Amino acid sequence: MTKQILPYGSWPSPVSAELAAAQDGAPEFVGFVGDEAWWTEPRPTEGGRRALVRRRADGTEQSVLPPPWNVRSRVIEYGGRPWAGVTRPGGPLVVFVNFADQRLYAYEPGAPDTPPRPLTPVSSVGGGLRWADPRVRAERDEVWCVLEEFTGAGATDVRRVLAAVPLDGSAARDRGAVRELTDGAHRFVTGPRLSPDGGRAAWLAWDHPRMPWDGTELIVAEVADDGTLHRARTVAGGPEESIPQAEWAFDGSLLYTSDRGGWWNLYRDGVPLCPREEEFGGPLWKIGQRWFAPLEDGRIAVVHGRGATALGVLDPETGEVTDVAGPWSEFAATVAAHGSRILGVGAGPYRAFEVVEADADTGGGRVIGAAHRDTVDPAHYPEPRVRTFTGPAGRDIHAHVYPPRNPECAAPAGALPPYVVWVHGGPTSRAPLVLDLSIAYFTSRGIGVAEVNYGGSTGYGREYRNRLREQWGVVDVEDCAAVARALAAEGTADPDRLAVRGGSAGGWTSAVSLVATDVYACGTISYPILDLGGWRTGETHDFESEYLESLVGPIAEVPQRYAERSPTGHADRVTVPFLLLQGLDDVICPPVQCERFLSQMEGRGVPHAYLTFAGEGHGFRRADTMVRALEAELSLYAQVFGLKPPGVPTLELVK
Repeated sequence: MTKQILPYGSWPSPVSAELAAAQDGAPEFVGFVGDEAWWTEPRPTEGGRRALVRRRADGTEQSVLPPPWNVRSRVIEYGGRPWAGVTRPGGPLVVFVNFADQRLYAYEPGAPDTPPRPLTPVSSVGGGLRWADPRVRAERDEVWCVLEEFTGAGATDVRRVLAAVPLDGSAARDRGAVRELTDGAHRFVTGPRLSPDGGRAAWLAWDHPRMPWDGTELIVAEVADDGTLHRARTVAGGPEESIPQAEWAFDGSLLYTSDRGGWWNLYRDGVPLCPREEEFGGPLWKIGQRWFAPLEDGRIAVVHGRGATALGVLDPETGEVTDVAGPWSEFAATVAAHGSRILGVGAGPYRAFEVVEADADTGGGRVIGAAHRDTVDPAHYPEPRVRTFTGPAGRDIHAHVYPPRNPECAAPAGALPPYVVWVHGGPTSRAPLVLDLSIAYFTSRGIGVAEVNYGGSTGYGREYRNRLREQWGVVDVEDCAAVARALAAEGTADPDRLAVRGGSAGGWTSAVSLVATDVYACGTISYPILDLGGWRTGETHDFESEYLESLVGPIAEVPQRYAERSPTGHADRVTVPFLLLQGLDDVICPPVQCERFLSQMEGRGVPHAYLTFAGEGHGFRRADTMVRALEAELSLYAQVFGLKPPGVPTLELVK
């Protein structure tokens, strides 16, 4: 085929914004209900709800609940595992959290004329009552879970305890019928895990100013015959040891992941099972995430890796891990086991996240849900290059580079493409190496993308993660700029047509990059942090309200640092065009941060646009929102870089 010779950024592409939006998100929270595999799944075209899906024995998939039921918890705002299920003689019983009212409901899919019935009440105090990480205790006719209860109107007026909710519905209008299992001694807790004999419970806990990747405690208590907990004691963890998951093995031993050796490795009753310089855990952003699941024969299903993650089976007697065969090079933090069957959520550079079932005995894997389908010719997908760049002081910087790619187009000889540096959120997180049609939206039009796993990212050990301690707004900005400059210096990218974009913590890094460097010609900033002082003193939710104590430094000791690094206080240094995107319902990075920054930009003559979206919180979930955001971003680059992408609405920039 003869290719059209067209300038970079002007190539026609079948990867539309609608197509990218329709495939946004990934399945989560896999589990077994009897022999059936269940999970939650994003539905961008259904108002952004999360559907609960089951795979029946005959292989058919079924959405358990119709719209507008939205199976999603708001505990710690990022949420947590929102469902659990068991089998009964009449069929499955599932309990779930409904996003709209955050009540816990019970539902029996085998009784189609019986709608879900509420198990918990509604509270008008602050953010109300919220629930996460449930476990159905059928023998006690209860659900054991995390209760998050607001005690006042403030975002930090909140307590969290382990609680038992009666399955008979007696607590649906009576808060007093909820039985509290712990006393609220810790600010944060995960759901309880019961030993095989039911005699012990284990859970994780931590307190401000620590985040769960800084340090957590593993607590074990005795379970009395009346269902109360006694003799709670810390058996592992501490201020400088992060334990993101704990489970009981079938033989009654306690398994957990700890980074006490510098990497999240697996331990059994305190003894390392497979000491390696790779991760068998990750940052606990959602209550109930899982990186391992015990098998009945003593082996352990594990999500592990250095950078990219694989799904494997660990033999604790030999320390050997056998990975599941298949086209997946990245697995998410969700795994479940039943007999020799293992569930996970996997993806790769040329396929989006899908539900995978593996056989622990044969090592084979197959897709059983949310199967990836090529909606366009895969020749339009980007071909990633895994790179390690050198940053300041010779430090390594991990990145994924996606050059422009379109089977029908090529650029004029000697031309260099524009590039956009993508900054992931968190910042204690990582950009996975998976197919993302939002990236393909740009690369198929002739715009390169570089995803930077800057210092502070997870997947590379605690030392790499700790590079960002008190250096947020410095190390992340330097690392992203170093990658951009390196791409320009080696002749991969046009040095005059570089952009930066990111959301949440990535929005912060993008904004600071426009303030503190001259590398970029423009930037896209989504639901960002822009004013550290305001964010630290009441403008965010409880979970991250003291996150800056480690990222920036103790505010009582270094208050000037908060002002020095905030883009809001240095808006006069922004001289290039930018796009600001914000959800109006965002309680994590609220609109007031954007509004304060924009007030400092008034009259400065810098072209910019500010788009807000009603009904969107932190991170966009609705298809129409994502379409508008992608098209606006492309229009920004077109105007700044002098591109002519066909069929893209023009974004109005004001000064």
